Amino acid sequence: MELGIYSFGDLVPDPATGRTISPKQRMDEVIAAAKLADEAGLDLFAVGEHHRRDFTVSATATVLAAVAAVTRHIRLSSASTLLITPDPVRTFQEFATVDLISGGRTEIIVGRGALTDGFPLFGFDLKDYDALFAEKLGLLMALNESERVTRSGVFRPALHDAEVAPRPFQERLPLWVGAGSPHSVTRAASLGLPLALPMLGRVMPSIPRERHLHQMRKPPDVRAVSLATSLIGRLRHRN
Repeated sequence: MELGIYSFGDLVPDPATGRTISPKQRMDEVIAAAKLADEAGLDLFAVGEHHRRDFTVSATATVLAAVAAVTRHIRLSSASTLLITPDPVRTFQEFATVDLISGGRTEIIVGRGALTDGFPLFGFDLKDYDALFAEKLGLLMALNESERVTRSGVFRPALHDAEVAPRPFQERLPLWVGAGSPHSVTRAASLGLPLALPMLGRVMPSIPRERHLHQMRKPPDVRAVSLATSLIGRLRHRN
């Protein structure tokens, strides 16, 4: 079991005063929380991504780079990076850069996103919700495996023996899938990727094992994320 904390940098009214703190103060608090978690010996600090005024964190890699510069041991993750809207090449470069700054302490949790505010903001069509994620996840996995990539798809220009730099400090960035539905769990399992499961006061999605074992390259690792307590518990389990 590995324990950590996460933050969305949410901006909510103080229950005593009714006042909402500034984005600057909230960002300072996020970085201070990461430093304290590192000093306390926790295993993981993660920041999530939203594109609304009631959240401070929209650029997960940027925030993690700031955290990397003031911590020494704790692993750093997104929770999650909404892979539907950004270019996977740029996402890989940003997290590889954080990994260099942190000395190999970085990982990515990618997800489709429970909220869809990024679609009109970045000019994507909501009808492509799942297709965008599937194509971009495939490209991100290819970028993580090889320094040169040749790949084509529907939603971005093709890459022809493209060299993508920088490479991370680690041989590969640990890549997780944030999964809140049975379909997402099955996708992660079929790709052999570990899972980050948002609990939200409920149990992990129930997936009949016998229906999906034949699709798995390997049993996935599982991370349960308790959003109610802002506590991350990572369960690494092998069958």
